[in-house]
Amino acid sequence: MRIVSLLPSATEMIAELGLVDQLCGVTHECDFPPCVVGLPIITKAVIPSHASSAEIDELVRIGLNQSNALFSLDVERLRETRPDYIVTQSLCDVCAVSQDEVLSAANGLDPVPKIINLAPMSLQDMLNGLLQLGDAFQCSGRAEQSVESLVRRIETVQKRSQSLSYRPSVALLEWIDPPFSAGHWNPELVRLAGGIEWMGREGEKSCRIEWSQIVDADPEIIVIACCGFSVERAQADIQILQSYPGYHELRCVRDHQVYLVDGSSYFNRPGPRLVDSLEILAHAIHSATHPLPFGLPSPIRIA
Repeated sequence: MRIVSLLPSATEMIAELGLVDQLCGVTHECDFPPCVVGLPIITKAVIPSHASSAEIDELVRIGLNQSNALFSLDVERLRETRPDYIVTQSLCDVCAVSQDEVLSAANGLDPVPKIINLAPMSLQDMLNGLLQLGDAFQCSGRAEQSVESLVRRIETVQKRSQSLSYRPSVALLEWIDPPFSAGHWNPELVRLAGGIEWMGREGEKSCRIEWSQIVDADPEIIVIACCGFSVERAQADIQILQSYPGYHELRCVRDHQVYLVDGSSYFNRPGPRLVDSLEILAHAIHSATHPLPFGLPSPIRIA
């Protein structure tokens, strides 16, 4: 098989299934596992990487309003890879090449590759996506084993959380300027980790919120997981958060309960590492109940 992945999360799923050697093309964002770095890159971002968070938000809104793609496909390089399968998504035009562009490019190839479309909105959808790929790539047994292992880890966190006598209010933010409450699977992660997500709704899209709403809610914990940003890039925006009126009066700030996590690698990438995200988040919310598994990055406490 020759597989092109147009999603970092799909690349990680394909690796989970032991099929890295059959990947012939990936996105410019695919960086895990490290062995995929160096594979032919089939996409590029339209938005400049040096843009500020506010500029990125503006460009995204303009692009979506005008139905302009935020990622472009290198059709010639795609043709050179001669894929049998293309794995893509229809969940979010901000996150990947548009579905219409993928279908148009695929139909121009000879032979036309099979399109596998993933659209996860929850943890279960991510697990179902692994099974879907297992069926498509004739490795159902491996996919079932992977899902069973991931489910055991989820259930371990869930059982620990069930013993908690108190669940703090949590604001999980996927953007700072302007603030966005993380949606899709992330409110589910908060619930399983032993918190109460005050704004995001399970299975619903992320939404822009007013800073005044956060001040009024006065959450006990804020977790920052900037979409598409590394920890280092997200840290540059912390000063923006700290400049908002009322920030220093929030109880989570006074109690030193503001955390920064790697949104790009974990929370906003719906592959197997969503379970890592759950374990990281659980440790941030209830460190005494949920020990951080070996090898996972500790949440960074913001002063």
